[in-house]
Amino acid sequence: MLKTVSKYQAPLLFAIITIAAYGLLLPFTGFYWDDWPFAWIAKFLGPAEFNPAFAPFRPFLGPIFYFTTSLIPPVPLYWQIFALVIRFLIGVGAFWAFKQIFPKQQRIAFITTLLILVFPGYSQHWVALTHINQELIPFIFYLFSFGFTFKALRDGKTVYAIIALLLQVCGIFPTEYFFGLEGLRFLFLFFFFDGTLIERFIKTLKIWWPYLLIWMLNAAWLVYYYKFGPYNSYEVNVTQSFTVLMFLKEALDALWKAGFYIWIQVLTLTFSTLSAPASLLSLGLAALSLALLTPYLLRFAPIDEVNEKTLPISLIIIGLIGILLGRLPSLAASLPLTLQSSFDRFMVSMMIGGSLFVIGLVELLVRNSRAKLVIFSVLISLGIGQQFFNANIFRRDWEDQKEIYWQMTWRMPALKPNTVLLTDQMPIDYETDLSFTAPINWMYAPEYTRSDLPYILLYTEKRIGGGTLPSFEPDVQIFYPYRTVNFKSSTSNAVVMYMPRNGCLRVLDPARGDRQIYAKLPAVLTQAIPLSDPSRIIADTEKPAIPMFFSEPEHEWCYYFTKAGLAQQQDDYAQVVSLGNDAMEAGYKPQDQNEWLVFIDAYARVGDFQTAGKLSVDALAEDVRIRRGVCTVWEQIQAEGGAGGESQIMEIMRQINCNP
Repeated sequence: MLKTVSKYQAPLLFAIITIAAYGLLLPFTGFYWDDWPFAWIAKFLGPAEFNPAFAPFRPFLGPIFYFTTSLIPPVPLYWQIFALVIRFLIGVGAFWAFKQIFPKQQRIAFITTLLILVFPGYSQHWVALTHINQELIPFIFYLFSFGFTFKALRDGKTVYAIIALLLQVCGIFPTEYFFGLEGLRFLFLFFFFDGTLIERFIKTLKIWWPYLLIWMLNAAWLVYYYKFGPYNSYEVNVTQSFTVLMFLKEALDALWKAGFYIWIQVLTLTFSTLSAPASLLSLGLAALSLALLTPYLLRFAPIDEVNEKTLPISLIIIGLIGILLGRLPSLAASLPLTLQSSFDRFMVSMMIGGSLFVIGLVELLVRNSRAKLVIFSVLISLGIGQQFFNANIFRRDWEDQKEIYWQMTWRMPALKPNTVLLTDQMPIDYETDLSFTAPINWMYAPEYTRSDLPYILLYTEKRIGGGTLPSFEPDVQIFYPYRTVNFKSSTSNAVVMYMPRNGCLRVLDPARGDRQIYAKLPAVLTQAIPLSDPSRIIADTEKPAIPMFFSEPEHEWCYYFTKAGLAQQQDDYAQVVSLGNDAMEAGYKPQDQNEWLVFIDAYARVGDFQTAGKLSVDALAEDVRIRRGVCTVWEQIQAEGGAGGESQIMEIMRQINCNP
């Protein structure tokens, strides 16, 4: 007799693990990466727009986005909750599918499901709107397709085979991520049948050939679409040839990461920052999960009486090949498999292979059933800790977004249409320039209706010299097709921004010497400064921009600094001084000493040379590297007449070694 999990125990456990791994920080996460453009499309153009929007990219994804965005409004909290539901459904679907594939090995089906549920190599769960549609829903289709294939084998009903084929189409055509996954069905069938190798191969082909035809049809479609068709995305060379050595290197890298390293990755990440609260909490959650999960598995996990010696080897073979098959699509596109980055989204196609591989190793190397369950409990618990660690990364990113968007609106209450915002990079990990473009338009054009896009943010580091941003010369045309709408403007309509990782957002102004002040920054930023036109910022507006989904943060140093920058733009130096006084009285001060420059300038211009001089001396004492900026400010004050304090200016400049 086989010990089996009760009808309700498994789903309840899946739900608890899903919440523990992905739900504890859910209220503090939001939109990331392509979530923003997709949410903007759903909000301003409507769900039906996803069909033409995906036509040049992945045309079969459009209907999935259309369906889900028709049901769920573009609100981060709703999508994060939906992501939990989808994760739970992956658990249910995987358990049902693997029970069909391994009907006599219920423990294998159960543990495989739990490992897939927390698979620690895939950190992109919180990019919910994007990855639910782009990967996780097609993945669910594929899981059920596997299950119905084996249900059709046992029940002999053609209808189940037809359902399996339809689900295969739904899983493989929307995204190329799962192109290699079809090979797993062949392996599952091959190891399912008995007989010699030739007999098993023939039996497998008799069942697999309809799936092979669909696979071949998908392959032909991909070759046409990517090489000859209208595909237009990512700017990667999908036809790049690999040497044998390069392929072996990438294969070993994938096997190491998906088969071994990811299962202990949380230990590496947390031990390197052990004193950090996030590391301690992640390890604490893993320990708590282990303490609760181990007795549960020891008591309730299925114990398979059928002890096939060949089963562990079969699982290892399936797992190894599954990992390699899962890596093929991203490898063909010359994309790296980098963990703890947006590129680890490619791990979604290695979830099954990686999970089966590690199960096969444990089954092969450990004889005692209770010891096996303890090891599996450790792996699952480490996976829970890893996903909590990932959740905290996205929580911090959401907080960083809040700071960025509010600082933008404090510094730039409104913008003239057709404004190009230029910067080299923003100090954030999970957003690109085109990701920022969507919320910027959402903030500054909240009543937008279909027309040319009013605003765009471009990273000079990435765009300069390309078709979007050919050069830093004035009056150069800028055109960018943003999915189904276009942005049209020129380099003469630009505002150049800069935000250091430990500092506040600032608008760079060539008239205030910012090209000299920031000369040590990357050339792709400083060369753009002459284009910056702060007059495109509308200071007095009845409807200032308000960031979506974010409550206004406390008014700390960056609030006073950005507001002072806006007042300086209007030559309202008394207001700058007032903001400076308020900030200093509240005990705030900058991390980046360059941020004192706006206040040094204002105090000097209103004739308070004592305060301006003291700020200059103190700032230089904190960071001597800002001398160029401090001296540039004083040189401008001196050149413009010095507000009647020429002698005081000369003395201060001598004191701070500006060589007047």
